[in-house]
Amino acid sequence: MPWRTSAGSAASSAWTSPPPAHLPGNSSAGPRPARLCSRIWPPIRTSADRIRGAFRTRISAGAADRGVEVSTATAALFTLPLGDDAALVLRTAAIADAHFALVEANYRRLAQWFPDAFQEPPVLEVTRANLAEGGQGWLDGSLLPLSIALKEGDGWRLVGWAQLIINKAMRSGEVGYWLDADFVGRGLVTRTVTAILDHAFGQLGLERIGLTATADNLRSRSVAERLGFTLEGVVREAAAFPTERRDVALYGLLAREWRKSVEQTR
Repeated sequence: MPWRTSAGSAASSAWTSPPPAHLPGNSSAGPRPARLCSRIWPPIRTSADRIRGAFRTRISAGAADRGVEVSTATAALFTLPLGDDAALVLRTAAIADAHFALVEANYRRLAQWFPDAFQEPPVLEVTRANLAEGGQGWLDGSLLPLSIALKEGDGWRLVGWAQLIINKAMRSGEVGYWLDADFVGRGLVTRTVTAILDHAFGQLGLERIGLTATADNLRSRSVAERLGFTLEGVVREAAAFPTERRDVALYGLLAREWRKSVEQTR
């Protein structure tokens, strides 16, 4: 789990399906019906009455029995399948309660890897506001905020967090992720990052993706190395935790390197 987060990510597109029908509008008032729907990137403006197939689905949080009913625009809320049992879900204020429960169950453990987040217990309204900010980043093309979800009965269970920070001017990005403690070691992060890299180097047309992790986070570093990232350096004491400073490992992956690795595995 890389140590750096973006605004809205801790408490908290270029996708081929529409955004949820409840995208964040005013963080203090909670989510409002969206007026944005798109099957391409960036989203295309459309009137709310063109959103079809709204339904209700149950999303629950991993490691916490706290469910929330979420209204979405078609079943495409689950925008990117990760096989038959998992999917990446747009992380907006529409799923604030479930995401809050997930963070609440994991923040103490995550605090050891994220110096700029998880150092205090989460607050629901702050979480909701951060998710709203992240949703706006999705709309303006600077952030791809995602939740990792597993199929559970007739609904989905949130078990993790992922994102891609996008620098359109530099045609680059930075990927980040973390999982609920109960779901570590199942290959979900590798599947998640693979899907994000395919999308980043494909439809988004990015040319470089970075990944950072504290130097002692061997599990996260192994994900980077398994997927072909190059260790480009170690910055001494770059991560400032409340009681110590730690070294940070910097990884990078180029589009041509990713395409070559994909071709070799076919």
